[in-house]
This record gives sequence, structure tokens and C-alpha cells, in this order.
Amino acid sequence: MDISGAVVLVTGANRGIGAEFVEQLKKRGAAKIYAAARDASAIDAHGVRPLELDITNANQIEAAATAAGDVQVLINNAGISTGTSLVAGDEATIRREMDTNFYGPMLMTRAFAPILRSNGGGAILNVISALSWFTVPNAGAYSASKAAAWALTDSTRLELTAQGTHVVAVHMGLVDTDMAQGVAAPKIAPSDLANAGLDAIESGAQEVLADDWAQFIKSGLTLDPKSRYEQIFAALGA
Repeated sequence: MDISGAVVLVTGANRGIGAEFVEQLKKRGAAKIYAAARDASAIDAHGVRPLELDITNANQIEAAATAAGDVQVLINNAGISTGTSLVAGDEATIRREMDTNFYGPMLMTRAFAPILRSNGGGAILNVISALSWFTVPNAGAYSASKAAAWALTDSTRLELTAQGTHVVAVHMGLVDTDMAQGVAAPKIAPSDLANAGLDAIESGAQEVLADDWAQFIKSGLTLDPKSRYEQIFAALGA
């Protein structure tokens, strides 16, 4: 589909990747952009429709669906990373990460799928991560939630084919945002990531491997676990 003239909702739109999606949508001529965040006052982009939306809150999701019934593209970007391990980490924090990174996009998809159908099919883009395909000890909760988001993307793609909704998964390594500011490693620019995702919506691609790291991790999925993690840790210098 063509982004120009489309009505788009972006979650987590107040900063980082989400804010960059908003900027690139404006440059591509989107007709209306709903910029959603837990605190709508944090959205300073001009020419958008701010939405107060915590994607872990079912009532707020319902209100957003009512307010944005003209949406044609849903960008599930909002997410958190707490650095919590699965064995020794705080259970409540693990559940919060799963609620935000998996259940949030799932509930948004369930709420907006009928809206997309009534508006011609449209598209859903899920911002996932290369960490959906591997993990490290202090990222267990994040990886588990993103692996679930990957499965969500595949499943909803199949379920929504009949109504003509195109579903895209975006995978990447580190992005140059506040979330990754303490990590000394190559990072993709948020603008490059956002444009890669929007290009996929317009071209009909189902999966985006936005950087070299995502391509490297995906290429090793056929290896047995021992060989795969030896390759990954060698690349990490661990």
C-alpha cells in the first residue's frame, strides 16, 4: 500500500524509534498520524493527533480504537527492556516485560483488526528484534517477549490474510536511541530503521532484517544450539 494519504497509528511515539516513525510518515505524506504514548503530553511532533495510550491497559486500547476508527496502518512499536533474567530475575518485572512487548501488541492487533478490515485491509507493522532469535543471560525476559512477538506476527499474518491485512515484522540489532546509549557497539540510525519498515509496507515484504546483525542472527537459525551460540558469542567477543 501507499503511505501517502494513509491514516497511521504509532504506539510509543513520544521518543526513539516511535518518534522517528512519525517523522518519516510525515515526510511520506501520511494523511493523518495518531501518535500514541502513555503520556500524550510528551509528544512534541507537530501536525499529529496525540493519543493517551498505555498498551497494557485494555480500557485505553478500547478508547483508542473508538477514537481512531479511520486507521489503515497500525505500527506496534511501544516496548520496554528491563535487563531481567528468567531464572533469578523479579517475576513481576518479567511479567511487565511480557505484558508490554507481547500482550500489548496482541491486544492492539485484536482491537484494530476489525477497523483495518473495514478500511480496506491495510497493514500492521510490529517492531521486534534480533533478540527474538537468541538471548544472553541478562536479557531473558526481553528475548522471551520478543520471541512471542515474532510468533504473534506470523500467526496474525496468517489469520488476517483473508481480510487483506499485510503484516510486517521488523528485526534489528542495536538502534541509536536512549535504550541502547550505554552499549558500545554498531547501531542503526532510527531513521534507517523506520524507513526500512515503511518500505516493507509499501513493497509488500513480510520481514525486514534492518541491519547486518539481524541478518547474521537469522542466518544461523538452522544451526544446532551449541554451534549457533558459539558463533554468536564469538561475534560478540564473549
